[in-house]
Amino acid sequence: MIYLITGGERSGKSSYAENLAKELAENPMYVATARKWDDDFQKRIDRHQKDRDDRWTNIEKEKHLSEIYFSGKVAVIDCVTLWLTNFFVDNKNDVELCLEQAKSEFDGIANQKDTTIIIITNEIGMGVHADTHIGRKFTELQGWMNQYLAKKADTVVLMISGIPATIKGN
Repeated sequence: MIYLITGGERSGKSSYAENLAKELAENPMYVATARKWDDDFQKRIDRHQKDRDDRWTNIEKEKHLSEIYFSGKVAVIDCVTLWLTNFFVDNKNDVELCLEQAKSEFDGIANQKDTTIIIITNEIGMGVHADTHIGRKFTELQGWMNQYLAKKADTVVLMISGIPATIKGN
């Protein structure tokens, strides 16, 4: 089962995903895709880790999510935007290569047996038009990956001001 939780920044995506995971499993897995860019980002990561109690298994994995064994587990993957950023930086902003690699990694997760994946993404294309060429390229990458994930997902939930609106599935 694949859930895609999407929405704008601070729309309640992570809280919704974490609560769903706790409803579905006693000991869910949390996969953080953030790269530790600087001290401020490390503080953000530390704060998020403290928010989760000891029921959670925490895994930090910047790119190669298919290396994680998900079978028989409920997992939250937070988040696609930070995950794609890692590909984007490492591949020198090559959108096609990033998209190919990210799709392959996701397929490696989706093809594992008996998994429940709750993946969080941002709808960055709903905001202000990016100022820079690089920003516009990343918005394209994010939008295309979101479309791919939504097509593969059993359920897609759009978070709006903390309110979940199911746009695909039950």
